[in-house]
Amino acid sequence: MKKIVLASAVAAALFTSALSAKTYATVNGQEITDKDIQAIIQVIPGARFDKLTKEQQKKIVEQAVEKKLLAEKAIKSGIENDPDYKKTLETMKKELALEIWMKKQFDKVKVTEKEMKDFYNKNIQMFKQPAQAKARHILLKSKKEAMAVINELKKAKNVEQKFIELAKKKSTGPSAANGGELGWFDAKRMVKPFSDAAFKLKKGAFTKTPVKTQFGYHVIYLEDKKPAGNVSFEQAKPNIEQTLKVKKFQEMMKKTAQELKAKADIKMK
Repeated sequence: MKKIVLASAVAAALFTSALSAKTYATVNGQEITDKDIQAIIQVIPGARFDKLTKEQQKKIVEQAVEKKLLAEKAIKSGIENDPDYKKTLETMKKELALEIWMKKQFDKVKVTEKEMKDFYNKNIQMFKQPAQAKARHILLKSKKEAMAVINELKKAKNVEQKFIELAKKKSTGPSAANGGELGWFDAKRMVKPFSDAAFKLKKGAFTKTPVKTQFGYHVIYLEDKKPAGNVSFEQAKPNIEQTLKVKKFQEMMKKTAQELKAKADIKMK
């Protein structure tokens, strides 16, 4: 199924999960929480605090501590009485009011079962799913090493169990720790020689000759297959509901804005 993309950045922001209340440090009695950490790492595209190294996490927390101390110093300096501060604060209040109001308006939007089914039926091409395979592989540097693995598998009583064992011990690929597990994929997800070999296999079978790609030599075990078809309505339903909800919300906001503009005293300069 093609991924249904949300139509606006504003709407996407409304779906952001609330941060937990984990505390990383305290500064003069003030806690450094996930909110403080997120404020720093959000400028780094795709960054996630839990995916950083311990050293990187430590530096981020230290930055949050410094920021908290500098903010404390700014408050003590009497900056709150500065005209620029007051003007900016008023602007921020309006932005915050708009954000919270929009969130509440979005929550009020309802999508019926009929609307979702109509969308599904009218856009069935969006929910086409190509044939898929679920496989494991063992990646090796040489054809000789790959043949040695194949010979061991030929002798195994429980091929899948043996395959997982060998993948963990001998595979040079990143999936080695998971027993060579690749999960579900369609033909286009993998390089052609790999996909061709994987989709020719029967469920529970493995390649009897090494499959060469630019990454090395692969031994592939097919766990399961799915024929091409359509994603069911029930599977597509959550994405459809979100898409229609966003569309209704945008239309509602546009209509409201037009009504307000019609009554407002607007002078363009």
